Amino acid sequence: MGILDKNYSEKRDFIRMKISAPLNAKLSLDSDTIEGQCRDLSGGGMQVETTTPVAVGTELEVEISSAHGHNPTLRARARVVRSTAGENETHILGLEITQVLQ
Repeated sequence: MGILDKNYSEKRDFIRMKISAPLNAKLSLDSDTIEGQCRDLSGGGMQVETTTPVAVGTELEVEISSAHGHNPTLRARARVVRSTAGENETHILGLEITQVLQ
């Protein structure tokens, strides 16, 4: 099935799921932790809202946990592919998942 044959309105390889889950991210070469909220998630990436600006191209190790305490959490390496200003001094990051971790 090609991308033009898909029935849904968003023509992507993976459908986005709207979620609101706590997210912790560590810069790959740093020990600082960035906190935020994962706003949507797909098989290839995620959209994150945070108060910390992060430059495009930055490599992160992210962990998303369920607000309901469900396990397992999602751990992955990701790259910032988009960074825009949000409301109330927040930043909206588009992250591409490069590797799922165990």
